[in-house]
Amino acid sequence: MGISSERDLVDFLVAYTRDMALSEEEPGVILDRYFVPDFQYRNDGLVIDRQRMIEHVRPVRKNVDRAAMAAGDRSGIEIHEALVREDRIAARWTLRTRLRKGRTFVAEVHMFGRLAPDGRIQRIDQLTRQLDEDR
Repeated sequence: MGISSERDLVDFLVAYTRDMALSEEEPGVILDRYFVPDFQYRNDGLVIDRQRMIEHVRPVRKNVDRAAMAAGDRSGIEIHEALVREDRIAARWTLRTRLRKGRTFVAEVHMFGRLAPDGRIQRIDQLTRQLDEDR
């Protein structure tokens, strides 16, 4: 799947977030679908390589309340803006995830990136801010 339009970017944000949190599919396969092998991912200044991203998925999948998400609670992502210009992408969105212990994790995300020629992601620079649960 390559990103070449705002619709593609929105579809990526929704599918990637869902698949990494809820899918039984191997995280490496999911990453390969959307990212080039040597991608650069920076979140709040922390550099996350491919292996670290794969290792991050295990606790995420363990802590997400799958039943609440399947029942249609407010979990998921809300895209506020998505832009694609040539090989540049940007998005502003809110992530809301219900956790097994009853808490809801909510974060505002500002993402900027660069695409490889095949439309997969080459680089992400992302800033996040955790929000109160009731937003």
